[in-house]
Amino acid sequence: MSAPGLQSLTKAEESLQGAESECGHGRYNNTANRCYYACFQAAIAALSQASIRPRGGVAWGYAFVQAAFVGQLINQRQRYPAALRQVLARNLILRHRADYAEDTVTQVQAARALQRTRDFLAAIRQEVS
Repeated sequence: MSAPGLQSLTKAEESLQGAESECGHGRYNNTANRCYYACFQAAIAALSQASIRPRGGVAWGYAFVQAAFVGQLINQRQRYPAALRQVLARNLILRHRADYAEDTVTQVQAARALQRTRDFLAAIRQEVS
């Protein structure tokens, strides 16, 4: 894997550890935030490993990462299971709730996001190792 891909996977692992710690301390909004970024960085690692990058040196944006991960790595190349198709989108919705909405993320929602995130990272670790 390229250096940017390895760096992204390292960031993903760090974000997952942060999410687990935050959940263990009852900080469910922070858990949601870290879960999203763990998946986002892991998806970048997977895309980098597959030599898929944004055109023209543009930064890794959410829309590109989501579309390329699902479109290229799940739908076309079938490198990842279809069960991962909605993980980034679901975690983004929960992160927006955690970061911007008046209501808060519940323990159940945080625990579900954490499990989705663990599954997402496990699939990417298996493929890129």
